[in-house]
Order: sequence, then structure tokens, then C-alpha cells
Amino acid sequence: MLQIAFSPVYRLRLPEGHRFPMLKYELIHEQLLYEGTCTEANFFGPEPVDNRWVLGVHTPDYVQALQSLTVDPRMVRRIGFPLTPELIHREWIITQGTIDCTQRARQDGVAMNVAGGTHHAYPDRGEGFCMLNDVGVAAHYLLETGQARQILVIDLDVHQGNGTAVMFRQEPRVFTFSMHGKDNYPLRKEQSDLDIELPTGTADELYLNTLYDTLPGLLKRVQPDFLFFVSGVDILESDRLGKLGVSREGCRQRDRFVFEQAIQHGLPIVASMGGGYSPRLTDIVEAHCNTFRTASDLFF
Repeated sequence: MLQIAFSPVYRLRLPEGHRFPMLKYELIHEQLLYEGTCTEANFFGPEPVDNRWVLGVHTPDYVQALQSLTVDPRMVRRIGFPLTPELIHREWIITQGTIDCTQRARQDGVAMNVAGGTHHAYPDRGEGFCMLNDVGVAAHYLLETGQARQILVIDLDVHQGNGTAVMFRQEPRVFTFSMHGKDNYPLRKEQSDLDIELPTGTADELYLNTLYDTLPGLLKRVQPDFLFFVSGVDILESDRLGKLGVSREGCRQRDRFVFEQAIQHGLPIVASMGGGYSPRLTDIVEAHCNTFRTASDLFF
């Protein structure tokens, strides 16, 4: 059975002007239930993550500033959300959700977080709607508990996983692969273990062929025993921030290929949703729901 991290706190209401990025989380949950792809039995509610694991990849000063709401105002602006106790609590729960997914994926092959993919969170700062790096914390957890030897992060959000790249720059047991738009945020890219920059307007054929030509060889080269998949749907042609031209079907084929590669190689995989900023919520929610539908069809 597909197991999915989701909590009522994912539905956090923010002040007017900051609500849009949050709306998709409850709508994904509701749509999957409405159409029958999932029942409530598929969903589990995480508890807040223990700071022991957060501090494995984030600096003490930064973690303390988040929890005491004393983050520098300039960093708050870079994060993009007004910081509140509820928002910080939510971030800690989402991060534990990705850790919990690792345990379910080891059992079932796949597990998914309705939120997460917060790859712009650096060890010492946040930006781009990201405060804690859930994939980074979960990867550290697996390594420290001896549950993984070599991890591959497959980051296919349209924006580079800059925070994750820096977080594991000196950690050979985590290989960071980011395939992203060349001409969008962040304007100054970091260096992942493998970066593929796609030109503005890249559509299905180039996007998918690039992935098809890259991922199988990367799996052979890296020899991971655990996969994280940041499955942002901001690659869509409708996305107002992405600058690529991938169709919803192309996005679904991307997800299918990643999951098929995990199955073919017998590798557990955790998917976090990443970004999606199309003007119509329907486009965002449908593309995200396709990720869950595809995982459910292939693994179960």
C-alpha cells in the first residue's frame, strides 16, 4: 500500500499574499481521496523531527534562530514567508515526514511526502520558501543510522537544488543530481555533483531524452542503495516561474521513468513534491497527483 506523509498542519493558513504556495497541499490530499486513488489508510501523520537529526546538516545558530523566531529580517525576506510558531512547527513535521517515508520505502519500495523537497535550505540559512532541507535531514538520518551506504538525490524541480548541493559538497556518500532551468532562480547556481542546465523553453522531447540519457548511466556509476526524488511540477509550460515548456503528460512520463528505474534496480525511493507555481491551481494539483497515481500504479 502506498504510504504518504500528510498532516493537518500542512494546511497552514498564512496572511493574504502568502497563501497561494500553501493551497496545493490540502487539495492534493482531497483530490487523491475524492478520485479513489487513496483512502485515509494511505496517509500517516508525522510528529516533529528531533533536533538531533536537524543539527546533523543545519548549523546550531540557524536552528536556534528559526525556533526562537529571531531570524534576520533580510533572511525572512529571502525565505518568502512571515515566520510564525505555527510555520516553524509545520517545517519540523514535514521534515520528519520525509524521514518516516524512508522507513516505509525500505519496506514497500516507495513512500511519498505531500510536501517537502525544500532544496533551497542551506546549512545556515533559508530561502525560496525553504527553511529546513527535508531531503538533507533524511539523508543524514539514513547514513547515521547505517540504513544507507550511498544515496542519490534526483532533483528534477525546475530550480537548482542549491542548498542540497552545498550541504553535501564534502559528503561523498550523497550524490546530488540536479536537472533544472538555466535561466531562472537561483541566478547564481551552486555546484552539485551533477548539474544539467536546460535552456528556456525546453519541451517534452528534449527534457525527457536528456533524462533518459542521463539517469540509467548515473545509477550505474553511483551505485546508490537509496534514492530521493524531488518531483517539482514547476517544469510545466504553464508555470509562471519555471521558464520551461514541458506538458503535463511529459511531467507524468518523467515521474514514470524515475520510478521505473528505481524498480528496475531494486532501490527504495522517497518522493517529495517540490515546487509548482502555475497560475491555475488545477494545473499544479493535477500534475502533483499524477506523481502519486504513477507510483501507486507501478509499485502496487
